[in-house]
Amino acid sequence: MLGTIVNTCTIVAGTLIGAWLHRGIRERYKTALYDALGLASLAIGLNATLQNLPKSQYPVLFIIALAVGTVVGTWLDIDGRFHRLVAKHESEGKRGLADGLSTATLLYCVGPLSMLGPVIAALKGDHTFLFTNATLDLVTSTVFASTYGLGMILAAPVLFLWQGMFYGVALLSSQAVSDALMAELLIPGGLMIMGSGLNLLRLTELKTLNMLPALLVPVVWFLLKAMF
Repeated sequence: MLGTIVNTCTIVAGTLIGAWLHRGIRERYKTALYDALGLASLAIGLNATLQNLPKSQYPVLFIIALAVGTVVGTWLDIDGRFHRLVAKHESEGKRGLADGLSTATLLYCVGPLSMLGPVIAALKGDHTFLFTNATLDLVTSTVFASTYGLGMILAAPVLFLWQGMFYGVALLSSQAVSDALMAELLIPGGLMIMGSGLNLLRLTELKTLNMLPALLVPVVWFLLKAMF
């Protein structure tokens, strides 16, 4: 868990640095940061999707996953519930924190380094992926917090639990988190990150949080496949 602990700490550190810089940044620079983060999100999401599409054993699974997951997420109103929860704790000058948290959480958690890193750390004791991810998250969290404020620190425990889940599952069963399953997870995950990037660029208003149940569809599929 060393790599995950380091990764979590870098997000906390980056958030504190960014929040300290928050007051001194003019509005036009904050807008520029939105644009930069949006482009970065598009690049990261597109890379994750395109890299894993050729590895997919079930080329239409990600379409089914997104369709089913979005319907379930919309029915549960994940996006709406999340925004209402965060809004209760937002100050008047920090509107948009919910959007920042949802985008940051996807960027921190849904990516090759963040998902493969804990698995490799558990099975081989190699923390290289997680240390690399920690470096990237240090920069990203600083930029996010400089725009959205100290509330972005809430993404840190989410990352810890997310990576901890992969680490624990890999320790219990090395076959549970296979390369095939990882590829199927990263395809819709990359598309969700792209959606967040488009939102940051103010080109769309996609409710990416409602798409999160899509990540459960490949897991259920592989479980059913193993049983039958």
